Amino acid sequence: MSAGGSVKDRIAKAMVEAAEKEEKLIPGKSVVIEPTSGNTGIGLAMACAIKGYAVIITMPNKMSLEKEAALRALGAEVVRTPTEAAWDSPDSHIGVAQRLQREIPYGIILDQYRNINNPLAHEYTTGPEIIEAVVSTPSTHARPSSGKVDVVVAGAGTGGTVTGISRAIKKTHNKDCVVVGVDPVSFMNYFYRIASIEATLQNGSILAFPDELNKAEEGAQYVVEGIGYDFIPQVLSRADVDSWIKTSDEEAFAAVQVIMREEGLLVGGSSGSALSGALRWLSSDAGRTVAETEGLNVVVLLPDG
Repeated sequence: MSAGGSVKDRIAKAMVEAAEKEEKLIPGKSVVIEPTSGNTGIGLAMACAIKGYAVIITMPNKMSLEKEAALRALGAEVVRTPTEAAWDSPDSHIGVAQRLQREIPYGIILDQYRNINNPLAHEYTTGPEIIEAVVSTPSTHARPSSGKVDVVVAGAGTGGTVTGISRAIKKTHNKDCVVVGVDPVSFMNYFYRIASIEATLQNGSILAFPDELNKAEEGAQYVVEGIGYDFIPQVLSRADVDSWIKTSDEEAFAAVQVIMREEGLLVGGSSGSALSGALRWLSSDAGRTVAETEGLNVVVLLPDG
C-alpha cells in the first residue's frame, strides 16, 4: 500500500527521516524543495504535511494536472518548468529548484537523484517484501513455483527502485536473479528502430546500458511520466541491472489498458512500460528460456499505489 499512489512514498519518508536525524531539517523554518516528475513530490508533501515543513515542488510541464492538484491539496507550492529544458539548464526542474534553494532562507533539496536513502529505502523495504511474497506463496500442481524470485522487471527513473530491489534480492535471496531495467523511447523513435532508420537527435532518455541502446532515442520526447532521464542519476547503479529494454509510449499505454481491463488495477503509464518491457524481454533471446521454463517466478513492479 502506497498512500500517495506510488512506490516513491517510501523514499520520501526515508529521506525526510534521515534529514531529521542529521538535523538538516529545522521545524518551523525548513522549506523542502524538490525537483520531481511528481510522485516523489507527492510523497514528500504527505510526509511534510504531517511533520510541519513547507514544501515547494518543481515539475516539468508535461506532468499531469492530477499530480499538481494532489500536491496543492497537500499544501505544496508547485512551480512548472519547460519539459524540453535539459537537466543541467537553469530553466529545468532541477535548475529552478537549485535557484530557489539559493534564494529561500532555510531551503533544502533532499535530492532523490543523489540521496543514498532512495535506493536504501527499496533495499530495506520493497525488496524484502517481494521476497517474502514469493517465498510464502506455495508451489502447486496448477501453479508450480521455484520458491525464488528468478527475474525482476522494473522501470527506471532516478534508478533508486531498481537498484535497491536488485541489491536486496541478490545479496540475501538469489544471487542469480535476473534484473531487467525498462527505459522509455518515443513512439517516433520506436518507429525508426522497427524500420531500421537512423536518427541523430539529442537529449532523450539515456539510462539504458550499453549506451548503444540509447542512440536512436536521444532527443526524443516521450509521454510516459516518472521514468527515463537525459542524465544518469547518482543513485542508479547500472552494475546492479543485468539487462535493459527500451519501450515506446504506444506499448506502455496499450499495456495499461490490459492491466486495467483484465486485472481491475488503476495504474499509470510507467506500469505499462514495466509490463510491456517484461513481455518484450520474455520474447527475446535472453528471456525466452525463462518464459519456457515452468515454475520460474518473474516479478514485474507496477510502481503505483
